[in-house]
Amino acid sequence: MRIPPVRRSRIAAALTLCVVALGSVSAQQPGVPQAAVAPQPAVAPQGGGAPQQPVYERVSLTAGRSLVLTTDFDITRIAVTNPAIADAVVVQPREILIDGKAPGTISLIVWGGASRKQYDLVVDPGVAALQQQFQNLFPGEDIKVDVTEEALVLSGNASSNAVMLRAGEIATASSSKLKVINLLQLPGGSESQQVMLQVRFAEVNRRAISELGLALFVNRTGWAGRSTTQQFAAPDFREGDLVFSDFLNLFFFSHTQGIGGVLRALKSKGFFQSLAEPNLIAYNGQEATFLAGGEFPVPVVQGNSGSVSVLFKEFGIRLTFRPTIAGDVIRLKVKPEVSSLDFNNGISLSGFRIPALITRRAETDVELRDGQSFAIAGLLNNISQEDAASIPVLSSLPIIGNIFKSRANRAERTELMVLITPRLVRPLDPDEVPPLPTTPRPFLPPEGEQSKPVDAPPVTPGAR
Repeated sequence: MRIPPVRRSRIAAALTLCVVALGSVSAQQPGVPQAAVAPQPAVAPQGGGAPQQPVYERVSLTAGRSLVLTTDFDITRIAVTNPAIADAVVVQPREILIDGKAPGTISLIVWGGASRKQYDLVVDPGVAALQQQFQNLFPGEDIKVDVTEEALVLSGNASSNAVMLRAGEIATASSSKLKVINLLQLPGGSESQQVMLQVRFAEVNRRAISELGLALFVNRTGWAGRSTTQQFAAPDFREGDLVFSDFLNLFFFSHTQGIGGVLRALKSKGFFQSLAEPNLIAYNGQEATFLAGGEFPVPVVQGNSGSVSVLFKEFGIRLTFRPTIAGDVIRLKVKPEVSSLDFNNGISLSGFRIPALITRRAETDVELRDGQSFAIAGLLNNISQEDAASIPVLSSLPIIGNIFKSRANRAERTELMVLITPRLVRPLDPDEVPPLPTTPRPFLPPEGEQSKPVDAPPVTPGAR
């Protein structure tokens, strides 16, 4: 059947109208994406340049809390970019329930009919309770709390050092996962953030020893004998001869009579004084360590192999401290230590002589102002020892019984004191640097100056 050209044009126009009508109906059906509704184009600023990003309405809530968002049109569909930060659900045709879960910023897009609207959801962490707690505990204080993803920042002003430190401790206890940065300012605080700690170890040791003992011996042709308490060395008889390992203090022997004696009568006093003053500088809140001493080897036997390895152990004057500047007060966590080698109490292992360590150590927390001193440790140690030896029966005889006795008395007193003094310091300017120690005369001539050779005296004509 042949269709005339005029009728064919009318049929094509009718089909076009039907297609357009069907497209508009499908776009209005719920659940079908509205491809025809394009986002608002970015507005180019005057004078050229990059187009400005559209500004969306901001909705703020706190993590762990919820709010209801109301729209002016019926809602058909919603979407959020990250449900882990905030989740949303439609509860009424024009109401959306939003639940804050974690700190962050996401987008919320709402569709309804021929309308579409976008929001910026800003979820803040739950610091409102901490802010309220500070206001209740410290009324009148200007303390502000700001929270990021990894830190909790305290800012503002505090009236005293106690308020500043307590606020930091409360913030640390309220959040174990976030790092607390305390930026509270105090009136009269110093700008310096470096602390020099002066530590003085003063030790005095006094010793006194007194010893008294007598040994008698007889060496005759036919017999020999001696008397001794064995507390001090006495002569030995070897095939009729006398062998002396120690003549003690006084010695007497008569060759004609074969009678002799050795006497130990000794008094000794000792005095030892030690003063160490290590200084160390550390930044605010950072730990610093200082060691002036050395290391001594300690052999260690390995398990089943029996091989011996060497482990070095440190000794000397050690200082470890961590300063915290709080306005005009310096809080210190300090640990001074003094150790020295003690060969008298050491041990011998596989041919090695391993010394023991005499250690004096203290560890504490103190608060001081700039330049103030504090005695953080003290020791007063008194040691008294008395040793006596005697020969039974003979030592009980009147008068002559003292000859068969010996004794040794030892007394020792040790006094130790540790003083610390913190100071706020600053770097030296170039014109403030003190001169370095130098030798009285230059070791080598300055560069460019060569030693001139000494010429021989001129020869006079005719001289021989």
